[in-house]
Amino acid sequence: MKVAFTTSTGTTIDGNFRTSNSFSVWDIGSDESYYVTSVNIRAEAGSEDDRIATRVEALRECAVVFAAQINGPAAAKLIARNIHPVRTKGPMGVEEVIGRLQEVLREKPAPWMRKAQAADLLAAAV
Repeated sequence: MKVAFTTSTGTTIDGNFRTSNSFSVWDIGSDESYYVTSVNIRAEAGSEDDRIATRVEALRECAVVFAAQINGPAAAKLIARNIHPVRTKGPMGVEEVIGRLQEVLREKPAPWMRKAQAADLLAAAV
């Protein structure tokens, strides 16, 4: 499943979803993970809703977004697009979170995680 991280360094989840201009996207499975791309958002004018919508659209292929901070309206817009928002408790290492996700995927994934994995397998088969 594709997972995005707000990051200014590429290695640490340290951004606020609403204002982060850089997201690192990884494909994470129970036994392997690999870096896919960086999604860079140009600084834009407009309302907060517009800025959030731009980020949600740019990450539309992700199943999960990790951010050091994310507010209610941003989380609601992600959920409406079937993207699971996760707020970390301060900065965390991307590789640490990937390891934890892989443990969950191997042991007992939540239903939404199983659904995201199944969708990825189906897309790969087509």
